[in-house]
Amino acid sequence: MDNRKKVPLKNKLAYGIGTGGGNVFSQIAAAFLLNYYTDTALIGAGAIATMFLVCRVFDGITDLLMGGIVDKTSTKLGKARPWLIASAPLSLLGIVLLMNVPMGLGENGKLVYAYITYIFMSCIVYTIYGISNTALLPLMTHDKDDSTMLATFSALGNNIIGLIAGSLITPLVLNLGWKTSSIILGFAACVLILISGLLNKEMVNDEDTKKMAGIPMSQQLPATLKNKYFWLLLLLGAFSLIMNANAIGAQIYYCNMVLGNPMFMSVLMTAGQLPGIFILFFMPAVSKKWNKKTFLLMGAVLIIVGFIITGIAGGNTTLIVIGTVIRSLGVGPILSAVFALVPDVVQYGLSTLFQTNFFRLFF
Repeated sequence: MDNRKKVPLKNKLAYGIGTGGGNVFSQIAAAFLLNYYTDTALIGAGAIATMFLVCRVFDGITDLLMGGIVDKTSTKLGKARPWLIASAPLSLLGIVLLMNVPMGLGENGKLVYAYITYIFMSCIVYTIYGISNTALLPLMTHDKDDSTMLATFSALGNNIIGLIAGSLITPLVLNLGWKTSSIILGFAACVLILISGLLNKEMVNDEDTKKMAGIPMSQQLPATLKNKYFWLLLLLGAFSLIMNANAIGAQIYYCNMVLGNPMFMSVLMTAGQLPGIFILFFMPAVSKKWNKKTFLLMGAVLIIVGFIITGIAGGNTTLIVIGTVIRSLGVGPILSAVFALVPDVVQYGLSTLFQTNFFRLFF
């Protein structure tokens, strides 16, 4: 099979839609879940914060395990597609369970339920989805231009559907309640992920993937841990994501407690997502003029300015929106630089630690 065969436009669209389907859960987790646990389920904020931390550690373990499982999978549908398809109905189930804590339980019972359902959705279901969706891209084509276009469609789908979902969650909850909203959101995530899983094909044959399989995990992990740039990039990516998630998560409390207007959350979600979509159309041209270091510095300055404006805004909604837009414009270049630096860090590992491929573990 010619692995340089171009991926049709409909498949690129389908891949972007599937990526957006996974972002439905991301929007719930980043912006609304903490508020649901503390204000609706009435679970202590400290207990939930501890749960999130514990689950992050567990999630790192399941990511590694799932990467190995996908790597060893061999079916008629391919390596990644079976898991991507399976993650669709599991996402529906996970989102519904996550947002329906039984009110008849005591606080400890609610916390146990939250642990079980959050681990199920975040550390198992979303891991299955995330690893298989990421692995599907290189299995669809080896053509560099096509890979870039698939990544662009993925980013567009992620941002556009994230914008729609983030803007609709608040009015859905206020008008329909958490139970009905969770069913609608879960069903939407399920359908969107299925579109990618069912329509796309793995064009790269199994012989090619075996050549790319690389070295055993027992050798990959020590080699990765010795890569100093891995740690720098890991910390940069982690702090960037933590910063962005905390900023988004705090918005709903600001809308409820400072403004007394939960519907304003939809405005802030739009202000936080739309600039990211806008930037994507200019990134290819801009990246030819500026290096990755410039992207990082530019993003950092914009984020600082954005936070300063929101910090002094108080109840001024105009300043809050302006600060949110500027922060969003800063997050875009930083996250783009982080992902663009991954191949560079991997190449450093290839040239200094191994003359082979350990990209899968690093990614």
